[in-house]
Amino acid sequence: MSTSTHHTGKPVSASVADFAPKDLAEQMQHASMQASQLLKSLSHPDRLLLLCQLTQGEYCVSELEDLVGVGQPSLSQQLGILRKDELVTTRREGKQIYYSIASDDALSVLQLLYERFCAKTDT
Repeated sequence: MSTSTHHTGKPVSASVADFAPKDLAEQMQHASMQASQLLKSLSHPDRLLLLCQLTQGEYCVSELEDLVGVGQPSLSQQLGILRKDELVTTRREGKQIYYSIASDDALSVLQLLYERFCAKTDT
């Protein structure tokens, strides 16, 4: 524990509470950077659509191509970005590469987006 001097000249012991705002600010800054990166990854319509499909389970590239209607070159590019951002994981079975969601944070956001935008019913 460190000490400093109060305006009266008497030593004052520093407590955990003295450091909490700075630590909290650092934690919030780190969390906001993580959230910003996740939202950036989700901000492309094709990536968002791919991830929405992957909430239903694991799919190979050709299945995703049919489901989302995105051509192979663009699909591969978007899947590469999702892989780089660690939002999806892959496994190989023979010549097929299967994709699934790897990020619990992404899955939580996707579920919220689904409830807000996709599950609406007309009344």
